[in-house]
Amino acid sequence: MARVLAYVPDLLFGSNVLGALQAAGHEATLVARLSEAELPGLSDADVLVVDLTADAPARIELVRALGLGPAPRTLAFYSHVESEVRELAQAAGFDQVIPRSRMAREGGAVVARLAADG
Repeated sequence: MARVLAYVPDLLFGSNVLGALQAAGHEATLVARLSEAELPGLSDADVLVVDLTADAPARIELVRALGLGPAPRTLAFYSHVESEVRELAQAAGFDQVIPRSRMAREGGAVVARLAADG
């Protein structure tokens, strides 16, 4: 399936995301920090998953500063009560933005569809 780099600083939820992605057949790597120097494999990834549940504006700006082209595809998740975060991420050009609860339930399938569309 897809090669996924998942930036999820919350280690507990990150392990859930990682497990769901791997169970869906994806080759997934979890990172707790997001910067060019700390993103080994970004150029090989099909999908970059970004946690926007905290410090969303800074994380959105950092992804924008990475200057990603059409690959990897970008998937962000946010707290469902923060609809303005969804709007910021969509305006910044993330390929897909979903609530955290959907990431937990359907993350593997969402990544598969996103990678297939890329």
